[in-house]
Amino acid sequence: MATIEQIISGIPAIAISGKMMQEVETLTFDSREAKAASMFFAVKGTVVDGHSFIPQVIAQGCSVIVCETLPAEINEAVCYIQVENTHACLGLAAANFYGHPSKAIKIVAITGTNGKTTVATLLFNLFRSFGYSVGLLSTVQNQINEEVIPSTHTTPDAIRINALLREMVSRGCSYCFMEASSHAIHQDRIKGLHFAGVAFTNITHDHLDYHKTFEEYIKAKKKLFDEVNEDAFALVNKDDKNGMVMLQNTKATRYTYGIKSLADFKAKILESDFNGMLLNMDTEEAWFRLVGNFNAYNLLLVYGVAYLLGKDKHEIIMHLSSLNSVKGRFDYVRSTNGIIGIVDYAHTPDALQNVLETINEVRTGNEELITVIGCGGNRDASKRPIMAETACNLSTRVILTSDNPRNEDPEAILDEMAKGIPALHYKKSLRITDRKEAIKTAVSMAQAGDIILVAGKGHENYQEVKGVKHPFDDKAMLQDFFNLFQS
Repeated sequence: MATIEQIISGIPAIAISGKMMQEVETLTFDSREAKAASMFFAVKGTVVDGHSFIPQVIAQGCSVIVCETLPAEINEAVCYIQVENTHACLGLAAANFYGHPSKAIKIVAITGTNGKTTVATLLFNLFRSFGYSVGLLSTVQNQINEEVIPSTHTTPDAIRINALLREMVSRGCSYCFMEASSHAIHQDRIKGLHFAGVAFTNITHDHLDYHKTFEEYIKAKKKLFDEVNEDAFALVNKDDKNGMVMLQNTKATRYTYGIKSLADFKAKILESDFNGMLLNMDTEEAWFRLVGNFNAYNLLLVYGVAYLLGKDKHEIIMHLSSLNSVKGRFDYVRSTNGIIGIVDYAHTPDALQNVLETINEVRTGNEELITVIGCGGNRDASKRPIMAETACNLSTRVILTSDNPRNEDPEAILDEMAKGIPALHYKKSLRITDRKEAIKTAVSMAQAGDIILVAGKGHENYQEVKGVKHPFDDKAMLQDFFNLFQS
């Protein structure tokens, strides 16, 4: 509970009117949750405008409204706080309401197209292995030490973030590692947070359904670095052409990592197979359980963050080398006759290319590489033909299938994907809309030693069709069909 004055401290208000002497028990931007002693934020979303629900929340007993435009009818019993941007003010208000928990815990935010989940989760596991109490905010799940808290967005809303951070602080957490999606940065969900460090993985083709242009997508990522405090560190991938762009206006202390470029943190792949890879990391050699060039970057970033947080390099490498891959990221099972099934979240052209190139680097070339791939509905449609083309160029057989069609026609999605199949690859591609049947077909086609990649959904244990999430787990499905065809 806090007073209105405490909650809006430091928030630039255009105008304040009505009854200020009230105490607030909850903050919300969801009209269904607004009640007496709530402060309601009228947020303009991509689909609905919270301002249209102001009469409803007042009828529900809510008497504190934060809005960008005052309603035509003013209720004398209500306190109205007019601001320029309710998105940004929500983050600042949430930080005030929960007592600025981000200042009592060291938070590192990771942004980029690919690798965010792997890096954040590895950092969480690494610092847990050091013996710390740690929090995690990721696509897969939110976590406080061993307690898993279900995740619905890459980055939660500002109220949820601050509530989770307050809980982490109350449980003695010293660190929190979080993904910062471009949506969350653009929508000011992380406004008001104090970061110990921010990190950048890479930028490739994604989320243009939301950001409209690649330039706007880059700008959203860069905003994290532009707004971070001067006492933080900023660590970026120097091998990515946009890495140095992230650092242009930051007040943070700047660091770089890379495999190809001269950087503050360096690594080199010495050996690689399906069991892991031998890396020379910061002049030390160690075997790591993760596979592939893209994971070498992820491991190097984790190493750099841990070092900048004050950990000893030898201790970092020793603990990091004992960690396993993240669920749904190059996650694989083997059949009894030696077929390798790999499940990966790759849902962008670049991520898919990285995974396929990694497989091709490791395999002998005598095996078939069968890729099962789809594209999500109600998302960036421009990448669909590119995904199919990438799969065909780097696989021996390709099966186009459904991902999460959501509210789109699965056949229409596959039509768009099929446009990207080069003519010389028509014969190597199949189209099986039912994802279960597609995986079953891939397993039935595979011989001993072959490799099956099921891409796009990774850790997800559901398939979303027409607003309904049906149970579906790619890895479990692979294992079931391995068992069926070998029984």
